[in-house]
Amino acid sequence: MDITAVLVATVLVAAVGLIIGILLGVAGKKFAVEVDERETAIRAALPGNNCGGCGYAGCDALAAAIVKGEAPVNGCPVGGDPVGKAIAGIMGQEVVETARQAAYVKCVGTCEKTRKNYAYTGVEDCEMMAFVPGGGAKACAYGCLGFGSCVKACPFDAIHIVDGIAVVDRDACKACGKCVAKCPRHLIELAPYDQSIFVGCSSSAKGKAVTSACDLGCIGCKKCEKTCPNGAITVTSFCAHVDYGKCTNCGACREVCPRGVIQDLLAPKTEGKTA
Repeated sequence: MDITAVLVATVLVAAVGLIIGILLGVAGKKFAVEVDERETAIRAALPGNNCGGCGYAGCDALAAAIVKGEAPVNGCPVGGDPVGKAIAGIMGQEVVETARQAAYVKCVGTCEKTRKNYAYTGVEDCEMMAFVPGGGAKACAYGCLGFGSCVKACPFDAIHIVDGIAVVDRDACKACGKCVAKCPRHLIELAPYDQSIFVGCSSSAKGKAVTSACDLGCIGCKKCEKTCPNGAITVTSFCAHVDYGKCTNCGACREVCPRGVIQDLLAPKTEGKTA
């Protein structure tokens, strides 16, 4: 073996590597993208779940949007008020108080309270029910299907199927909105964490159809609407709806509901009434 040839080859490879390294270093400095120091600080303050609940692709995207003024300093639903205050300090803005929210499933039609049209043994996925005759086995075409698409979507293990319907653990919920977007029947909504009065129904069917499908469905009788002292509950499309901005959680609507569909999450559970 020619030692000279080996040495020449080694020196040549080393020289090429050195030249390429220098060129990459120069190119890196010349084409480097400057990052605002505030963006780095905001990214460090964010929880790092990358859940998308803020409406952006992840925490990096939200941090960049906040610095550009395209997103509010309290735009992270997971971090809540503490993170919002920290980011406000980084941005030199006034501290903004943010009310905590949690998800609620507008259906209380458990297995005992709802009727079934037939026995279903297919794929257990709520979104697939659009391709199943009748939209699934349950007689109510508006209620929770109970197959847990929302459960799979939740990154915080805050929602579970209990007795055939999805139930939210409000203490574990971070209001990221993943379950809201996933539910094919649009049964899940975000509401103030301290809200306790809810209408556990989303049916738009008329009274007779509701009573034949579920023991707890809203029949649109308007007793709650007439009773509320704050005008916080109205009946539209045969179903009661609560305006959380007006509601004081007094419970007057719950007391007069003949079907027991209005729930107080802080009160002991009671059996639904029959109309």
